[in-house]
Amino acid sequence: MANIFYFAYILTALVFSNPDEPATTIPVTPLHQDVRNQELIAGRFDSLFTVLATRQGFNGNVLVSHNGKVLYKNAFGYSDLKRKTPLNIESVFQLASVSKQFTAVAIMKLHDEGKLDFGDPIQKFFPDFPYANITIRQLLAHRSGLPNYMYFAGKYWKNKHEFLTNDGIMNMLLTYTPDLEFTPDQRYKYSNTGYAVLASVVEKISGLAFSEFMRRHVFSPLGMQNTFVFNPKTVNTIHYQTTGYNKNRSLAHEDFLSGVVGDKGIFSTVEDMFKWDQALYTESLVKQATLKEAFTPLSYDKKHGSDYGYGWRIETVEDGSTVLYHAGWWRGYNSLIVRRLEDKTCIVVLSNKVNWSFRNIGRLMGIIDSSRFDVTTMGGD
Repeated sequence: MANIFYFAYILTALVFSNPDEPATTIPVTPLHQDVRNQELIAGRFDSLFTVLATRQGFNGNVLVSHNGKVLYKNAFGYSDLKRKTPLNIESVFQLASVSKQFTAVAIMKLHDEGKLDFGDPIQKFFPDFPYANITIRQLLAHRSGLPNYMYFAGKYWKNKHEFLTNDGIMNMLLTYTPDLEFTPDQRYKYSNTGYAVLASVVEKISGLAFSEFMRRHVFSPLGMQNTFVFNPKTVNTIHYQTTGYNKNRSLAHEDFLSGVVGDKGIFSTVEDMFKWDQALYTESLVKQATLKEAFTPLSYDKKHGSDYGYGWRIETVEDGSTVLYHAGWWRGYNSLIVRRLEDKTCIVVLSNKVNWSFRNIGRLMGIIDSSRFDVTTMGGD
């Protein structure tokens, strides 16, 4: 009977909510250990996302795992809205800023191999880099003060029909030296430029294109066969391709900025993201001691009320557990990954139509257990 009232509550709350307003935390009946099972959790997630899809415009794929086991996965909506081609669980989505955690691991891998230190200045790898005292660690934690390339690139990149590259970004920084936004390490400010520069550091040290480095050293070893970095010079064969759409269902067109990677540009599936999640509990990519540093708060994002490590936002919730998460948006795609290390919970949501109805992490985690916290104001990408 309690479950019937729970589902009635969640359906009523979602049906009559305004999708343009932040979702409120929904009270969740505590799930005791003896009744926490796959069918119950899967049923609740299915009810939630069915309502989000039918009432609030969600279009995408979902995967939920707990204690290392996939409890729920499903596809909602279409890969192509015009042709009404259904999504399937192997559909490929742009991860947008969720890509940053992969860039961070590439840097950590080079660190563990003794090829860089987090305190190294960027000038060690690019002697002509015009900004002194900016370090790898500052880029990882968004403390460099570098200006956002998305705001200055259009001024210097003349051919907007040609993809801007990471080399192009580096050349702009070297040639035009746009002003820093603040003194390095003075404070936190989210920086796409910083992660683009980190991808260039990976290329400089490895001698490989960032896309090739990730394929050889991350994706292939983990069996992430449907994951790749966008590379304007190559054409990826995508078996289950998706098209990105804006909130109003209009087609979201790529532009010249889409060629820059490291801050975005990785495409993947929910199943491959589960493989990624599981690998982070091992040392198959990097040492656990290094990951522990990555999951340690280094910067505080006052605007969104969360800490930031290396490619992850970090939030300690009222029950004392720590949630690692990141969200992203780019050209018709938005994404979310949430991890709780204590019980190996992972929630992955990938969407090819801009819609943040799934962004209430408190509601998502509340389905797993009795934790009740509302983090709808936590950072986005």
